[in-house]
Amino acid sequence: MAISTKLQYAKLKDLYLDAKNPRLVRHQAEADLSQAEVLDLMSDWVLEELAVSYLESGFWTHEALLVVEEKLYGRPHLVVVEGNRRLAALKYLYDADQGKDVPQRWKNLVENTPVSRELFDRIPYIQVGTRREIESFLGFRHVTGVKQWPAEQKAQYITKLIDERKMSYIEVMRKIGSTTPAVRQNYISYRLLLQMEDSLDDFSVEYAQGRFSVMYLSLRTQGVQTYLNIDISADPGAAQMPVPKTHLDALAKFALWLFGNQQQPPLFTDSRRVDDFGTILENSEAIRYLEDNTRPDFDYAFQLAGGDESNIAQLLNEAATNVKIVLSRVHHYKNSEDIQRETEILGIDVQQLLNVFPSIRQRIQVKEGEN
Repeated sequence: MAISTKLQYAKLKDLYLDAKNPRLVRHQAEADLSQAEVLDLMSDWVLEELAVSYLESGFWTHEALLVVEEKLYGRPHLVVVEGNRRLAALKYLYDADQGKDVPQRWKNLVENTPVSRELFDRIPYIQVGTRREIESFLGFRHVTGVKQWPAEQKAQYITKLIDERKMSYIEVMRKIGSTTPAVRQNYISYRLLLQMEDSLDDFSVEYAQGRFSVMYLSLRTQGVQTYLNIDISADPGAAQMPVPKTHLDALAKFALWLFGNQQQPPLFTDSRRVDDFGTILENSEAIRYLEDNTRPDFDYAFQLAGGDESNIAQLLNEAATNVKIVLSRVHHYKNSEDIQRETEILGIDVQQLLNVFPSIRQRIQVKEGEN
């Protein structure tokens, strides 16, 4: 059947959470979880704000769930493919109202608050024939739209379309409203995560949770691409195993530096330093330092790679610009004690700076002599 235009209603007990929800990590989605287990995994998905809205205003029909009838636990059931947070909030709210064992915050929500039976007996939904029929909607809404999934779940969804549906980058781009380069990089990034899991002995996907976006960004840098010998322009067929077997040792080190493990933390935690990480991996001396030390220091490696050169140059440029601005106006304040004091400090600092570059001092002295 196609997507129905008829609004229907169901009781809470007749609607099932989606154990294949893209927001569940891959191992969870493949584990044939019970409804209670799925609900427990969703407990930290910020559900309470939805529950408060239901208690105050009821369940709005324009937020109707999208449901598909599928075989689940050996029998056909109505499975929610869009709106699982809404359904989970209702389930927690119902359990709290029934006095079941739920976190205290849910008990507080229903304390001294009457809960309408209709909230659990008339839940609006629209039935669709298959999951495939709403792929475009899910893509626009959760990959590029206003209700976006976390980075890893976006990439997982894109990978599913390419690997299971055999779609091209362009076809996925058109379906979800993204760009072809973004689709390609999401796909290669997720395939890289799968390769780490499948190929590396000392790697657990748990290490990467919450840091997938850092890996995604790092693949843009030339240093990471070269170190892993990875082709970020590869088509899906060539990107199944993004890193060649000859570079699996490098992949293991890269995973350790990026995600850490039980023994040591990641090399860096600030995602704004991804480009610095790429700079490090462009320098053989810095790479050797990282590889030879069990607890390497990121800033030291960055210095070895000459990474702070551009920062220093930028600071000097800003200082020179400020001095030029001052020179255009300072003659008005020759008698200012504050300006004289700051000028003296600046002069001492400039003298020390010139001591680092004696050839520059000599050139300046020659020019002064000419004048």
